[in-house]
Amino acid sequence: MGNICNTSDHNNKQPTTQKRLPYRRSSSVPSSSSSNNNNKCSRTRSSKRDNVSFGNEVLHEQALAAAAAIILGQQQNGSLPFDRSTSLRYPTFSKKQQQQQHNLPRSSSSRARSSTDALLHPHQLLNQEQKHDALPAYHFVLIHGGGFGAWCWYKTIALLEESGYKVTAIDLAGSGIHSSDTNGITSLSQYVKPLTEFLEKLTDDAKEQLIAEQSRRFTAYRMELREVILVGHDFGGTCISYSMELFPSKVSKAVYIAAIMLTDGQSALDIFSQQVDSLDQLQQAQKFLYTNGNNHPPTAIDLDKSLLNDLLFNQSPTKVIISNFALLAALSKICDVLVLLIIFVANSIQDIALASVSMRPVPFAPVLEKLSLSSNYGSVRRFYIETTEDNAIPTTIQEQMMKTSPPEQVFRIKGADHSPFFSKPQALHKYLVEISKIR
Repeated sequence: MGNICNTSDHNNKQPTTQKRLPYRRSSSVPSSSSSNNNNKCSRTRSSKRDNVSFGNEVLHEQALAAAAAIILGQQQNGSLPFDRSTSLRYPTFSKKQQQQQHNLPRSSSSRARSSTDALLHPHQLLNQEQKHDALPAYHFVLIHGGGFGAWCWYKTIALLEESGYKVTAIDLAGSGIHSSDTNGITSLSQYVKPLTEFLEKLTDDAKEQLIAEQSRRFTAYRMELREVILVGHDFGGTCISYSMELFPSKVSKAVYIAAIMLTDGQSALDIFSQQVDSLDQLQQAQKFLYTNGNNHPPTAIDLDKSLLNDLLFNQSPTKVIISNFALLAALSKICDVLVLLIIFVANSIQDIALASVSMRPVPFAPVLEKLSLSSNYGSVRRFYIETTEDNAIPTTIQEQMMKTSPPEQVFRIKGADHSPFFSKPQALHKYLVEISKIR
């Protein structure tokens, strides 16, 4: 950008008539009629160098003073004892000093200000800051359910980012593209480690950004200090509860989407054991993996891919697909609505195909582990999004969990299966934005 500005300035220069400026001879130099133009130019350049040198000395002294003040502030618990805008001001000179310092550079620009340049007034800068502050000040952290990965949130990520939110989707250990072997995960803390490490690092980043915001008056730094909204789906609900207990001050709100929401001393297995009769389809789809041998407890749970449609994606329109796509394509030339139907159906097929090749087994040990929850967990505001056509975690189980541990507010997505990020992405996005705006 700087090179572009310099090139533009060079091209826009207008020819000017140079005027010879008079100067006084030094008393130490004898007057001579033989003085030539070279001596005059030499003295003129020397005078300019002296002026610039004086200006550099002033700026140098200011820099040293600012550095000393920063060091002093760090010694006083990081507080800054001086006005943050001090380094942006120029010293006030008397009229005589101003005449002497007419060559002192007052801008970092490579050219002099033109009469056509726009001037920014303080109230204009204030308005700009207000516009930035009006942007969503939340950071959504999305946690997938058992067997899923960060890939399942691709629609939700796009919608939230389009609305101006910062979004992060995390692969838990042994999920998505995470390199860990699912069968080797032996605890909930190991399974949730990618999330806890992210939140821990986020704490350090926020401190650095806060220091930067205190020492520099730029809105961009303040915009990064966003409040975290944890979103958990399915078994991801257990994972965000575990993280809320560890980092209650770093989580503003928690959203459970058709998720396991436990109380102190409960495990995910306890929840499913209470509603065995309503879990016929889930039991039929489950396949236990015994990596350590049949004489040892299971190491992971896999799902029968042939039963995924009825269990997780039962609201997909693939069941009403017209088998003759050639006929459907021909009819689409007559009715534009059919074109939209083709796109909608094809998109749903892609989602299910993506899930069928991307889902991985669920580690079994974390499902057995009982959570230890205290007032740390209780201090975080909780919201629940219920899916009314869920075959994996039926509404009876969802409502029982909400009755045992009531959230602040409940939202219901009608016609949503266990994967609303695929079947009802717009409705899900609407509720996430609504929750972020609740004060």
